[in-house]
Amino acid sequence: MDFDAFTEGIEPGGLRNRTEIGVLICYLLNYVGKPFAKDDLIELFQEYGLANYFETVNAIAELVKNNNVTEVGDKHPQLSLTKNGQLIAVQLHETLSLTTRQKATDAIDHCLKKRKIEQENPVTITREKDGGYQVNLRVTDGLRDLMSLTLFVPDIEEANTVKETFHKNPERLYAIMLAAAVGEKDMLQKAREVLLS
Repeated sequence: MDFDAFTEGIEPGGLRNRTEIGVLICYLLNYVGKPFAKDDLIELFQEYGLANYFETVNAIAELVKNNNVTEVGDKHPQLSLTKNGQLIAVQLHETLSLTTRQKATDAIDHCLKKRKIEQENPVTITREKDGGYQVNLRVTDGLRDLMSLTLFVPDIEEANTVKETFHKNPERLYAIMLAAAVGEKDMLQKAREVLLS
């Protein structure tokens, strides 16, 4: 296929053809099998250098216009495949290289895992009237709270750092707090193992 797309921000192996970008979008939405946030899809394409930002946005708009993809919601729109989009995903996915498909599915799996962690381990940041921020960290099993911890930090940058660090491994904080609360050597050893993993 000819290169007809902007290449700014594309990593080696990224897509440089508008048709391929549209096919990859359909392929990924079909792979996920449920509505997926438009902003997350665009961010994923940027973060992994799969396609140029403007080309990705234009490809989504073209897919919606041609009734291959539906877009629902105003504030945080979700994208879903139509029957036409599913046909594109199934019949044309082999026009994409195996490397591109694997990189894209790895990226979307990582994104879905990250979203699940964020959902099951919510963080709220509240500004204090007299300055600083309260950061509430919760560890859940999906049904109930296993732990809730609130920290005071002086600025929003530190609050966001706490949030990001927590979401990288919420089990670590839970294991450390449980070990400290119980005071058992076995628990402390398990906490150390989690820290080192």
